[in-house]
Amino acid sequence: MSGSGAATGRRGLVLAAMIFAVAMTFIDQTIVSIAAPKIQSELHLTGTGMQWAINSYLLAMAALFAYGGRLSDTLGHRRMVTLGVVIFAAASALCGLTPTGALAQSWIIAFRAVQGLGGAIMYPAALAIVVNTYELRERGRALALFFGIAGGLTAVGPILGGYLTEWTWRGIFWVNVPVALVALLLIWISKPQTQYRPAPIDYPGLALIAGGVGLSVFGFQQSHVWGWSNPAIWLSIALGAALLVFFFRFERGRPSPLMDVSIFRDRAFAVQCLVLGLSMTVFLPMFFFASEYASVALGQSAQQAGVTLLYFFIGFIVTAQIGGRMLDRIGAKRPVVAGAVLSAVGFYLWASKMPDLNLSHMTSYIILSGAGMGLMIGPSNTDAVNRASSLSYGEATGITQTVRNYASSLSLAILGTVMISVFQSQIADSLVAQGATRAAANAAAAAAAKQGGGSSGGSGGSAVIPHWIQLDFAHACQAVFYGMAGIMAVTAVIALLGLRGGVQAERTAHAEQPGIPDPTGSA
Repeated sequence: MSGSGAATGRRGLVLAAMIFAVAMTFIDQTIVSIAAPKIQSELHLTGTGMQWAINSYLLAMAALFAYGGRLSDTLGHRRMVTLGVVIFAAASALCGLTPTGALAQSWIIAFRAVQGLGGAIMYPAALAIVVNTYELRERGRALALFFGIAGGLTAVGPILGGYLTEWTWRGIFWVNVPVALVALLLIWISKPQTQYRPAPIDYPGLALIAGGVGLSVFGFQQSHVWGWSNPAIWLSIALGAALLVFFFRFERGRPSPLMDVSIFRDRAFAVQCLVLGLSMTVFLPMFFFASEYASVALGQSAQQAGVTLLYFFIGFIVTAQIGGRMLDRIGAKRPVVAGAVLSAVGFYLWASKMPDLNLSHMTSYIILSGAGMGLMIGPSNTDAVNRASSLSYGEATGITQTVRNYASSLSLAILGTVMISVFQSQIADSLVAQGATRAAANAAAAAAAKQGGGSSGGSGGSAVIPHWIQLDFAHACQAVFYGMAGIMAVTAVIALLGLRGGVQAERTAHAEQPGIPDPTGSA
């Protein structure tokens, strides 16, 4: 094998190793929700306990991404991705071994949080390794494959979870162990080499950002349980936001900051973070709302709802490869703008057909929505990380992932409130049309909206859900998806006005100094 062929083969092994490593984190974003009713029943968890078995994982990842990115840049990317895989796999095995009895609830919540810690350590290091392994002109194609496969695994979660749950709910956690073993084997074989810069860890900064992200995300997540009228929700969000503002001010001028906030002086990095944040207010919440629509309005089972989401990834995976090639050839602006426009049109048309209660009327628009997202997310993420010094790729990834997770949590809470409000109003109007008094209709609508339209845990079966409830729920989801279309339209405008055209220039030696944005880069 020639030298270039051997190098290409080694890079391919590195890419495969990192895809296997992060695969677990993407699958776990959706797989646990499918098994939730069975887990809650067998372990006798409270409703709040089950919710925290899901949320503790997401909360730990969101709060610790910046820490994970900094660790990978200061202690070594290969070392940290290996540690993250081991922690994630061990925590997954222990989640699967949750004992029954009084200890069950505390056990599964705690080890789900440990899974989140493993993911926060692993993901920034894995992405930094991929970025370091490929030259600037090859990164778009490589990361398109990385994001395309990893993103597609998010849709696999509901399907895989449905089948594993038929065997045992514990299997949804144990499936991570063989995936982790393959990842560790590929890491050992490929031996990825990256640069890193030993430095002390900024623990005061860690406390501030973990507290800020954790409290504000907690507030948004609990809004569904406590309600927006509860002052504890607003106190948690406000305190979290205040800590994040203080963190930003605290980090400026620190000799070894947890996050070098001067990178935001790079206009392209700041714009891409905004683009990623807005796109993630749509991307991850889409899984939840599309699954709810399929379950309640279409009467599908959990497995059928998961298959429906695969239409989205037909478009996503194909255009992710196109977007990566466009990034390498012409830069990030065109694929990001075009992708945002396509997804805005796709979500709008998808929403317009929801009241038809016919999946075949929506299929092409679901594919179009996925195609738009696939075209833009990879180039936006890659272009943002490319702005960092080669010694700070993990830190830049930590920043972008914190932005993405924070935006998703915010959006899920707000759009969830919109859906419940519209659903309640639709039910009340329907009941009045059927002869009920307005007061009785409002009371019944409030109870029905709280139960999610009578869906029994996503079991599906349109026969048990009255047609008018299905239609009212479809109108509620329609309002949410119209909102998503609007968000993507705004994203397109921001990318059009905020990004510069052309391929990003190679970084200069001056720009490789930590904390100094590249003055020559363009988007």
